[in-house]
Amino acid sequence: MADQLPDRLSNDPRSPHFDEEILKRDIGIRFNGVEKTNVEEYCISEGWIRVSAGNAKDRNGRPMTLKLKGQVEPYIRVTA
Repeated sequence: MADQLPDRLSNDPRSPHFDEEILKRDIGIRFNGVEKTNVEEYCISEGWIRVSAGNAKDRNGRPMTLKLKGQVEPYIRVTA
């Protein structure tokens, strides 16, 4: 598999941007230069990430998310 990550990726299986094979790899996200660990979805070209909003749930029991705009840098973590 190439080390290129897609422009948009989601960890929600119902999303059309979900890709289980890519998510099996250890992917990290830097947002505005800061490492984020709670990213639900990202889009590089549009410059946004969705992060979980604490323990808040929507009416269907799914976590509520916030959309943050800025510079998105996904990468594959290398383990030694």
